[in-house]
Amino acid sequence: MLKKIIDRPVLATVISLIIVILGVIGLDRLPVTRFPDISPPTITVNGSYPGGNSETVIRSVVTPLEEQINGVEDIKVVNADQAAVNVQNRVQQATPILPQEVIRMGLTTSKQQNSMVMLFNLYTDDNSRYDEKFLQNYANINLIPQVKRVKGVGQAQVFGTKDYSMRIWLNPQRMSSYGLVPADVSNAIADQSLESAPGKLGEESKAALEYVIRYKGKKNIPEQYENIVVKNDGTNIVRLKDVARVEFGAISYSGDNLSNGKNAVTVAIMQTTGSNANDIEIGIDKSIEQLSKSFPPGVKYSKVVSTKEKLDEATSQVKSTLIEAFILVFIVVFIFLQDFRSTIIPAIAVPVAIIVLAIGIVVDDAIVVVESVHSNMEGTNLTGKEATHKSMREITGAVISITLVMSAVFIPIGFMEGSAGLFYKQFAYTLAIAIIISAVNALTLTPALCAVLLKNNHTGDSHEQKKGFGKKFANAFNIGFNNMTNRYLGGLKFLINHKLISSGLILGIIGFSVWLMNTTPKSFVPMEDDSLFMYSLSMPPGTGLDKTTEVSNKINKIIKEIDAVHENTSITGFNLLNNSAGSCLCNGIRKIKT
Repeated sequence: MLKKIIDRPVLATVISLIIVILGVIGLDRLPVTRFPDISPPTITVNGSYPGGNSETVIRSVVTPLEEQINGVEDIKVVNADQAAVNVQNRVQQATPILPQEVIRMGLTTSKQQNSMVMLFNLYTDDNSRYDEKFLQNYANINLIPQVKRVKGVGQAQVFGTKDYSMRIWLNPQRMSSYGLVPADVSNAIADQSLESAPGKLGEESKAALEYVIRYKGKKNIPEQYENIVVKNDGTNIVRLKDVARVEFGAISYSGDNLSNGKNAVTVAIMQTTGSNANDIEIGIDKSIEQLSKSFPPGVKYSKVVSTKEKLDEATSQVKSTLIEAFILVFIVVFIFLQDFRSTIIPAIAVPVAIIVLAIGIVVDDAIVVVESVHSNMEGTNLTGKEATHKSMREITGAVISITLVMSAVFIPIGFMEGSAGLFYKQFAYTLAIAIIISAVNALTLTPALCAVLLKNNHTGDSHEQKKGFGKKFANAFNIGFNNMTNRYLGGLKFLINHKLISSGLILGIIGFSVWLMNTTPKSFVPMEDDSLFMYSLSMPPGTGLDKTTEVSNKINKIIKEIDAVHENTSITGFNLLNNSAGSCLCNGIRKIKT
């Protein structure tokens, strides 16, 4: 087979073209993300119980749902879509025993995306003009739908609790004087504020015209809610405004969000499995840039966290490494073999191998083949094709065995379990496959190129002064390299004759390696400067949101006074009142430009 490939270089060229085409397709379609998904697919069930305290929520909502969801089939499968369907079926079984308020507000079952691509703020320069409710409503209506249309976006999560809602603040004294309870108000609102289809008048009759009945539907302004009749005993009519205060406010007052002291909402973008993080962020940037042209005056956006910045940095390092590796391969081969034709062969083999994986190790086999062909031509009259045939008979077994050994080193790493296994699995399998492709490249394209391009310019004596090359540098290099080789062989003979010294050196190297493994810093992932830090503030149980905001503002002021913090630093705080735990939490994300 190898003889046919050497004699028919077109076959080797076709094999290389197939490798290149597959590599280009892989570059275009393979997912790009900063880290692999460490967490398994997560299914979340979200619901709301207005007015319910932590004990009520646990007893009447959490416990029934937990009893039904526990033991759901296929919850550990890789297919998150099927797991979500199974969980949703269990949730439906629990709805008959859940409070009606929870069912009315809605229960949603969804798969949780784990890979966050970016985080950005929508904020205002004028707090008196736009509050957080306006910003969140504007984002939900005008921003989020467009962002979700970007290819690869799995979820666009808005951090905020102040979406618009009609608030009814009951007056206990007046409620008591009229003999009313909160359920009476809820029933009155449900009966008098609803969507309905009244139908038509005169349909299928002899009347000349049909009349479509129009109904206003749900009430949408505070004055309409104020006039809702709560009680009517025939002589006395009690309206909602008589026992409550109605306002168009927020759905929840348990949190606030500020960016540098300005009202803001924060949006987190999650990517779907197998998507390209770079393309997602580019698409979102274009969408937001286009939408920003129609933002209300004083409303702006800023990016807090960007995965693309880190990916671009990593990609640029890979590109620079490829260029450096290509140049070094060219220089090393040219200096040692001192033949331009021989240098071209690894230079052609590099792109074919690199298109699969950006690691210089995959071109070693090609260099070995070229060097072997040169070695067989030295001191002989063999042509390039004859020397290639002889070399491949000599080194084919060695190339295959080296490939299998190197692959065997990396393949077991792919069987590692746990979070570390997820990080190393892609590396192990990719590198092992790339090494195999490297061997295929060395056994097909490289011999064919050697047979076509190489000419026997060697003299009978390999140590004779180079006349064809005609340069003092080549002669000096050859003499120096031969002297170094002789000294190396002399050192090996010395170690062979003095086994105690050889054993001592081996033990010393082993001991030094153990010392390095124990003293080298270890971490789950390499430490990188994200120009970002986070803090969490836990207040005493029962602390109100205003007090928490006051304390967080003091912390933000202290952070601003740090020398390393740039004056244009974006400081975004999420203050959240955690009712279920009875405590107040303050979560913040701080971006620092150093």
